Amino acid sequence: MNPVRILSTLATSTVLAIASGAACAQAAYPCPAVKLVSPYPPGGTTDLLARLIQPGLMKELGTPVIVENKAGASSNIGIEFVATAAPDGCTLLLGSNTGIVINRNLYKLRVDPVKGLAPIGQVASVPLVLYVSAGVPATSLAQLVELAKKNPGKLSYASAGSGSPQHLMGELLKLEQKISLAHIPYKGSGPAIQDVVAGQVEMSFEAMSVIVPQLASGRIRALATTGAARSAGLPNVPTMKEQGMPGFVTENWYGLFAPAGTPAALLKRLNSALNTVLDSKEARISLDKMGSADVKGTPEAFAKFIASELPLWESVVKRSGAKVD
Repeated sequence: MNPVRILSTLATSTVLAIASGAACAQAAYPCPAVKLVSPYPPGGTTDLLARLIQPGLMKELGTPVIVENKAGASSNIGIEFVATAAPDGCTLLLGSNTGIVINRNLYKLRVDPVKGLAPIGQVASVPLVLYVSAGVPATSLAQLVELAKKNPGKLSYASAGSGSPQHLMGELLKLEQKISLAHIPYKGSGPAIQDVVAGQVEMSFEAMSVIVPQLASGRIRALATTGAARSAGLPNVPTMKEQGMPGFVTENWYGLFAPAGTPAALLKRLNSALNTVLDSKEARISLDKMGSADVKGTPEAFAKFIASELPLWESVVKRSGAKVD
């Protein structure tokens, strides 16, 4: 046989084999595209994490993954959308402790997020930062409390919505320090941060992931973090615990969910893809900057963790006296 023809035949066979392999990879996941719902507006940690894992999931699943923001009602709108979707692995949620375990104690929900969603895997766990607008004359927690006591009701704090961890931490701060602060709820962290940066609101609690870049501008100032120990991302900022508030040891956690009833085989496939993405160098660098530890694991381990969080956040809601505004 002509050598050129042999080479041509081999090349054609190789292309067909590659195409066939790609087709098999595509067919291995049953969706022409996956919708990844972020239940908050762009700019907050939930949205950042959704977009962080999006390219890797697309590669691992062999199918397009599209991030869609469905904001409102402190993430309840997006959660209900996913919980009521077909359990076929084609509609996923990047959820957080706010929507999964906190809102159950504050809202009359049409869908119980714990019963209506199937955990796939945890993505991140991030400490909060208490920060103030640059115009606020306080460089420590003690100075902020003193300022609030001298100006009862005149200082306000922003949150990502009623029932969010930011809201609960603000209410706990009021309760434990016996101060009066006005709560200003937003539809997500992005717009809340913007108004504190602009000086429209005096302070807020926010995940380190989105606050650290803003600190460089000099328009906001970090006073404390809520982790059990100082964060490597803000080593010079003392914890709330260090400043006399041991009840403020908490973190925001985030995870990937599918509708309840999704077949176990699909959950396992999605969990494997997610863990591969979280193990990548790019994801690890970004998560380290956010102050998140390595939290990946099995769907069963994530479900067990969520169950352990339910009484914790129920207690925080009761202690804070938080109400939906």
